[in-house]
Amino acid sequence: MSDILAVSSLTKRYGGLVAVKDVSFSVREKEILSVIGPNGAGKSTLFKLISSFVTPTSGEVRFRGERISGLAPHQAARKGVVRTFQETTIFKAMTVRDNVIAAHHLRSRASLAGFFFGTRLARQDEEEFGRSADEILTFLGLSAMRSEIASNLPHGHLRALGIAIGLATNPAVILLDEPFAGMNHEETQRAVEIVRGVRERGVTVLLVEHDMPAVMTISDRIVVLNFGQKIAEGTPQEIKDNPAVIEAYLGVEDESIGL
Repeated sequence: MSDILAVSSLTKRYGGLVAVKDVSFSVREKEILSVIGPNGAGKSTLFKLISSFVTPTSGEVRFRGERISGLAPHQAARKGVVRTFQETTIFKAMTVRDNVIAAHHLRSRASLAGFFFGTRLARQDEEEFGRSADEILTFLGLSAMRSEIASNLPHGHLRALGIAIGLATNPAVILLDEPFAGMNHEETQRAVEIVRGVRERGVTVLLVEHDMPAVMTISDRIVVLNFGQKIAEGTPQEIKDNPAVIEAYLGVEDESIGL
């Protein structure tokens, strides 16, 4: 399996604070790789660096061999590296379907003026986006809620809508920001199956998550950060047995965090 994303010696400094220090790892095509670590470990900053929301102080990120560090986030997204957020990208006054249709415009062929004047190309785009939105909503189990106002959705379905918005951009790599946060056991199990389904669609998944049992269940490989540095990388079993990882979390073995 070939690498689709390469993180090389990535460092981010904010004045005297080093948020991420010399982090390197690769992501294989069509795998699920999780980034974990205690609070303040640098996970969020790493995600921002990979998705081009933040420019690194040094080091780089390459997508299919092409450097994407320093690009604007929408440019990285057009190339195929898309980050979802917990809920901030959802237009809560719009319907579920309209949210997903709106996300498709990142890959529209018609210009803004074309959509304003209703040109033939713009109409074709809208028809295609509608069909694609319906397919994505069916895949995620949201088709029955397609006409529902997004603000009325329960927590678990809001998270699924966030993933739908990400899929609408046709990503090659999708970065999921805590997709299981705040969910009960049943919701988490459904979300785990959704993420597996995303991978089955041919999309590489990179996620940051605090739910360790879910991470251990879903991940092909795991990267562990602590104080901005990578302290471990490997399979779930290798991470579970790694003394440095256990020490970074609690200092002792604890079943409650899945280690």
